[in-house]
Amino acid sequence: MPSFQKEIALNPRSRGFHLVTHEILDAIPEIGKISIGIMQVFIKHTSASLTINENADPTVRQDFESHFNEFVPENAPYYRHSYEGPDDMPAHIKSSLLGSSVSIPINNGKLNLGTWQGIYLCEHRDYGGSRKVVITAIGDA
Repeated sequence: MPSFQKEIALNPRSRGFHLVTHEILDAIPEIGKISIGIMQVFIKHTSASLTINENADPTVRQDFESHFNEFVPENAPYYRHSYEGPDDMPAHIKSSLLGSSVSIPINNGKLNLGTWQGIYLCEHRDYGGSRKVVITAIGDA
């Protein structure tokens, strides 16, 4: 059973929801050797997250950002953790809501995503910098 694992640094991005499917796939071409399996992507940060959603219309990503900023506002009077700036505590909450990993089936050497699905890096800080992810692919050859 082949298994592959790589840790990569995603390019730095501004606050928002960003498609990173190709960046992740470019880092692990070994999935081409897996006929049936699973790929997991885990982000090693507490103020950014990963999710899978619409990969075609960029307004979906803009609406995600707008909604999350309304849903989890900055400068809430009950936040105690504020020494890293007004975007930090909301970033931790948003990260926990969306999660730190995604799992995607692999079939015939390719991710078995839906037609309109892509992997998002959800950057919840104004300036989060480069984000590290661990990509693990396991399956049968």
